[in-house]
Amino acid sequence: MEPIIKIQGVHKYFGTLEALKGVNLEVQKGEVVVIIGPSGSGKSTMLRCINRLEEFDEGSIIVDGIPLDTAENINAVRTEVGMVFQQFNLFPHLSVLENVLLAQQIVRKRDRAEAEKVGMALLNKVGIPEKAKYFPGQLSGGQQQRVAIARALAMNPKIMLFDEPTSALDPEMIQEVLDVMVALAREGMTMVVVSHEMGFARACAHRAILMDAGQIIEEAPPDVLFSHPTHERTKAFLSKVLH
Repeated sequence: MEPIIKIQGVHKYFGTLEALKGVNLEVQKGEVVVIIGPSGSGKSTMLRCINRLEEFDEGSIIVDGIPLDTAENINAVRTEVGMVFQQFNLFPHLSVLENVLLAQQIVRKRDRAEAEKVGMALLNKVGIPEKAKYFPGQLSGGQQQRVAIARALAMNPKIMLFDEPTSALDPEMIQEVLDVMVALAREGMTMVVVSHEMGFARACAHRAILMDAGQIIEEAPPDVLFSHPTHERTKAFLSKVLH
């Protein structure tokens, strides 16, 4: 089967720093891939290249059969790929529901009634329908991140990218966000997740990948990677994060 994401020989430079060094990765439809690794290893850069939030210098990325090589193609891919960031990036002056409606109306050209129906169904899905009329500043971090997930899902994406979605949250709020992500994974959403939440990786991921210094060092099913890593770099990293 043709992979839904195909990354081949991707290099990315920030000045003289080579952030990605010839990365190759394929993700199948419905697969959940968790990427771990130390800070500065290229995880977030690779994720951001998948929807061209970050331009890459060499190589190719094909998403759902569309190469990321023209402005038209990039826009086509972005409508199929939802992204959730570490920071929630909600519009503070808009209510929760309005945050979820905006892109639906502009990009998907849905009328208000249809967008509201979709929006309320998704707020229900992420467990906060009663917060529809609240403003982001009135919500906890975990609730704001769940709104951000609902907003991304409102576009009916084929792929969801998560860039450390729980790292800015207080510990007691992490689980409520992970629960939403677990439910999505179980529904068969294709997901690429940069995270150190090993419990989520064990529960949901088909593959865990360790990145370091701009390269994929090792990949395997989570239980195999976490229990029997073969690469010394993987062993060293996991010894610090697995307790």
